[in-house]
Amino acid sequence: MEPRQARGEHEHQHHEQADDAVSRQQWTWSILAGMASYLDAGSIVALGAGLALFQSYLHLSSGAVGALAAIGPNAIGCAIGAFVGGRLGDKLGRKRIYKYDLLVYALGILCIALAFNAPMLFVGTLVVGIAVGADVPTSLALVAEFSPAKARGKLLGFTQVAWGAGPLIVLILAYLLAPLDLLGIRIVFLHLFVVALVTWALRRRLTESPRWQSASEAGKDSKDSKAGKSGGQVPPHHRVRALFSGANLRALLWTATIYVFWNLAAGTGGIFTPYIIKTLHAGSQAASVALSAVGFAIGMIATPLLFMKYADHSHEVRRIMWGVGGVMQVVAYGAYLVFPFTVPVIILNIVLFAVGGALAGEAFYKVFSQELFPTMLRGTAQGFTFGVARTCLGVWSLFVPALASAGIRPVAALLALFLLISAAVGYFFMPNTSGKSLEQIESERSPVS
Repeated sequence: MEPRQARGEHEHQHHEQADDAVSRQQWTWSILAGMASYLDAGSIVALGAGLALFQSYLHLSSGAVGALAAIGPNAIGCAIGAFVGGRLGDKLGRKRIYKYDLLVYALGILCIALAFNAPMLFVGTLVVGIAVGADVPTSLALVAEFSPAKARGKLLGFTQVAWGAGPLIVLILAYLLAPLDLLGIRIVFLHLFVVALVTWALRRRLTESPRWQSASEAGKDSKDSKAGKSGGQVPPHHRVRALFSGANLRALLWTATIYVFWNLAAGTGGIFTPYIIKTLHAGSQAASVALSAVGFAIGMIATPLLFMKYADHSHEVRRIMWGVGGVMQVVAYGAYLVFPFTVPVIILNIVLFAVGGALAGEAFYKVFSQELFPTMLRGTAQGFTFGVARTCLGVWSLFVPALASAGIRPVAALLALFLLISAAVGYFFMPNTSGKSLEQIESERSPVS
């Protein structure tokens, strides 16, 4: 009933206001949930590192390689998983999704690691994409719903550290195992298989989100009370259509805009940096991989030092962080329009983008995606925007090689424009949610509900 929901919300608010320190248990939850980001980014980079070797071993055409990249964890497969998994996490609970999706992920990874024909490789890649797509919005919702109000940014920011660790470790392993050729890449995928199973086993100790339970029970009570008149329909504010009106629609458009345009640049850099460096003869294959690894390492350092330290401060601090980070990222790609495409300029780009991305990138998108939506639509909303972003990146990626063949400037100009759009929209329309409980934010944005 409503009193029970109110009592649960009061308990959440009282706990957050009384003690905003992060407990050891909350760190544990965040680490286990954040492993979704490790496995997501790790699988993307592992697939990228192994594409050429699998192409040679299985005699794949260039079209098949493009299709493989399009259905995987960086694009369409992940989008499907995010759309479906985000919604199921809201309807069935966070625990049911994160309890099983890593087993599906592990099965897909094993299929890739042992692939001896094209169907195995394609099926495994699609399954991995769907599994990580389902896990990310569900896991992030869990972190947000367990977090103190004034440490939400810190804990969600940690998942971004995990996102950087996945590619970094994969790149190091790929480099060390390079002499083994395809066997080396198989071992890299087997490492992800082991990490997924260990994470799944540890996650079994996690409980359901109390916030989701409270909201779900309130919805059931509301549904039962109206059963006589409406047949027990789902409450209006729990339906997907509620996302497409009022404050929810504004939040959906805002988070989608900042993330889609930012992710086009970040995804291009993550996937194509080694390819562009090598094909435009700016450096060797080893140098291109090393430079990519440096970018992920800088991001891992900048996120705890800058984002996790300041993200839970005032609204004004958040806007300053976003503005500075946005400018740094635009300048990062603007440098390619002014200076020649050489290793020193590439290093400048990577450093500026990595630090700028820590301040105004995916970490803040994760935070606002949790803060701006009601509990029973939180996973659905992020699954939608995450899926749209991955779909757009998949389509955009089809054109990057052709654009890059004409030189770095066409790609750099478009990426600088994308980053400018993300930076401007994020800065000028940023909602004020800092330090508030999720219930307080929801109440302020939907005073009638």
